[in-house]
Amino acid sequence: MSETGPRLRIAPSPTGEPHVGTAYTALFNYLFAKKTGGTFILRIEDTDATRSTPEFEEKVLEALKWCGLEWAEGPDVGGPYGPYRQSDRKDIYKPFVDKLVENGHAFHCFCTPERLELMRAGQRAEGKAPKYDGLCMHLKAEEVKARIDAGEPHVVRMKVPTEGSCKFTDGVYGDVEIPWDAVDMQVLLKADGMPTYHMANVVDDHLMKITHVARGEEWLASVPKHILIYQYLGLEPPTFFHLPLMKNPDRTKLSKRKNPTSISYYSALGYLPEALMNFLGLFFIQISEGEEMMDMDELIAKFDTDNLNKSGAVFDTQKLDWLNGRWLREKLSEDDFILRVARWAAENERMKKGLTLSQSRISKLGELPSLMGFLLQSDLVPAEAAFAGIKKTNPEEILDILRTVQPALEKLVEWNMDNVEACLRQVADDMGKKLRTVVAPLFVAMSGTSRSLPLFDSMEILGRAVVRQRLKVAEQVVAGMVAASAEK
Repeated sequence: MSETGPRLRIAPSPTGEPHVGTAYTALFNYLFAKKTGGTFILRIEDTDATRSTPEFEEKVLEALKWCGLEWAEGPDVGGPYGPYRQSDRKDIYKPFVDKLVENGHAFHCFCTPERLELMRAGQRAEGKAPKYDGLCMHLKAEEVKARIDAGEPHVVRMKVPTEGSCKFTDGVYGDVEIPWDAVDMQVLLKADGMPTYHMANVVDDHLMKITHVARGEEWLASVPKHILIYQYLGLEPPTFFHLPLMKNPDRTKLSKRKNPTSISYYSALGYLPEALMNFLGLFFIQISEGEEMMDMDELIAKFDTDNLNKSGAVFDTQKLDWLNGRWLREKLSEDDFILRVARWAAENERMKKGLTLSQSRISKLGELPSLMGFLLQSDLVPAEAAFAGIKKTNPEEILDILRTVQPALEKLVEWNMDNVEACLRQVADDMGKKLRTVVAPLFVAMSGTSRSLPLFDSMEILGRAVVRQRLKVAEQVVAGMVAASAEK
């Protein structure tokens, strides 16, 4: 352990909307650091250059700050072990990879993607788990040098023991043993010179003096790879905690395909960050009935790594609603409540933009609630009659439009009015339909009515997470209409 106490980090990848699972993991690290007098650090892991964007990085910072989490070191505040963004650390990793190669713990691999796919397909056909077959591991040094000098694309892979198993103690799961033959020869350095997650993760945690790594249980199977890298480099591994995955009440994995998972969704609907942190914090502490309401200081005081639950954290929105309601009623004074409402309405300029769009469309102020109320509404379920009223488009066509639009919008890197419009125009072209035919059901999905504020502006104001959920709800409504029609 370092002289300054434990050092813990949250290391999200900026490849999409920040997930409540990120807040859940971040909160554990934050509570651990605060409880032990340690340091909480934010690191941005953007080695996936094709999916990481500055917009999503900004969203990550915004979301975690909204949650009330503060970091002592990070890309925005600096610190003694920076840079805190992996893409700014590219030159740091290669010497570590070179050391692994020189010491015989890693090797240059020239296998093409086509060869690797054929290899994996063959392994799957034989009922085996696909993993690298070691073809390039035994190349002679002269051949390796000649191929590198010739500019042949290659990666660097780690060697893995062929016998025995990796044994380690996890802070949640206790003693764990994973056979080495279940561990793949992981790529450590990609052809473009960027490290993979596994290599960068170990090097960064070492250089940033991280003492405890707490992350989701999906990374448990990767621990042998990380421990090997630590051992090969002669370094001391940190203490690992693998937190149970967040689940839906039906025990399925929490995913955006089924339920809203973006922090921005809960912020947009008017949940208090204190209530969300309270809700997530209850997964890490033991309480008696009647003790559910806790602020951050109370969560820190109750936090105890000896009492962690392995069964999984159930994200029950009914319990979250109950807690949030209690926070609104019991924790806020009248003045605080009014200030919170004003702050929420001002978030992302929701109210200002809505009023600006409404000004030219009303004859009296009393029309505002019905015109722009959908921008502030939490749960909007359009009536079947609103979809049935769309002219020249039957429910089957509407359902096809809704199902085609959703994956197209998911691909948008930057969420704004112009990009939304361009995306929907492309969808209309691809479907061979007029733009007005495609947007008509979207008006209903977003606002509950066929006439409302301009659609593209409204979708920008609502935000990616809310639009995603409203389209899902609309799809369910229209799918019900199609099913009912088929039964007649």
